[in-house]
Amino acid sequence: MHLSITHQTRYTYDREVRFQPHLLYLRPRENPLLTVKSFTFSFQPAARVNWMRDDFDNLPASAHFTAAASSLEISSGCEVETSDTPPFDFLLRDYAVTFPFDYEPLHRFNLSIYLTPPTQTMQELLRDWVDARMPDPPTDTVGWLVALNRLIFDSLHYGRRDEPGIQSSFTTVQRGTGTCRDYATLLIECARSRGIAARFVSGYVFDADDDGTGGGDMHAWVEVFLPGAGWLGLDPTHGIFCNSSYVPVAHAVVAESLNPIQGAIAAPAATVANMTARISVSRVREQVQCD
Repeated sequence: MHLSITHQTRYTYDREVRFQPHLLYLRPRENPLLTVKSFTFSFQPAARVNWMRDDFDNLPASAHFTAAASSLEISSGCEVETSDTPPFDFLLRDYAVTFPFDYEPLHRFNLSIYLTPPTQTMQELLRDWVDARMPDPPTDTVGWLVALNRLIFDSLHYGRRDEPGIQSSFTTVQRGTGTCRDYATLLIECARSRGIAARFVSGYVFDADDDGTGGGDMHAWVEVFLPGAGWLGLDPTHGIFCNSSYVPVAHAVVAESLNPIQGAIAAPAATVANMTARISVSRVREQVQCD
C-alpha cells in the first residue's frame, strides 16, 4: 500500500521564548515490510537537524534552534510503501505453538527487558481481570493472543483524555476506558504477566473507508515476540493483528519513551502555551497508463 503522511504541530506562547533541542520521533522506521520513499522536514523558526540512533535503534531527529520566537511549527511529510503480506503469514517454532511456552535461553536473555513484568500486585490484578473474562482460554499461542487482544477491545471504551501521560493499567480496567496508548500499555502488561515479550510501538495508521479512501492519525499499538515469527503487531484499540495500514515510527519498552515531539523552552517568566496538530494519512492512487 502506498501512503502519504503529513504531520504539522504548532506551539504558540504568550511571549518570546528560546527553544532547547527537540527530539522528534516522526520518520517511519524502515523494515522488510515498509519502505520510506521520501521524507521532508520544515521548521519555523529554522532548525538544524541531526539524525541519531537511540537506545532501541530507532531513528529520531534532533532539532537545534538558534532564534527565539513566540511560536514553533514543526512539519513533516513522507511517502511510504507497505507490504500487503497477510498478518498471519508466519510459522511458529514447535515449542511455541502451545500456550504457555518458555523462550529458549538465548531468546530469554536477549528479550529480558521486554519480559519484565509489572509489580506483583499489578500482575495479580491483571491475571484476575483476564481470567474472569476468559474462563476457557485457547491453548494455542496465536489463539490466546487473538483472544486477549479482542478481550481488551471488547471490554474497554475508547476515549480521548486531556491530561498528559499514560494512565496505569489498574486505572484503565477500573474505569473501563482509555486512549490507544493506555490500551497498548494494558496489553503489554497482560502479555508480560504471562511470559510473552512485548514492546510499545508508536506510529501512524490508515483508516480506509469502503471505497478505499479515508484518513488516519498518530496511533499506538503493541508488538510481541514469537519464536519463528519474530515481532508481530497487535492493535487492541481495534482488536486486530496489524496489517499494511500500520506505519511504525519507533518502539520502546514503555510508552513514556516515545512522545512524538520531546523538548523544552527557556523563558524569563512563566509562559502560557497552546498546541495544535494536524495529521493526514491518505492512500496514493497509482497511475495506470494505457496504450
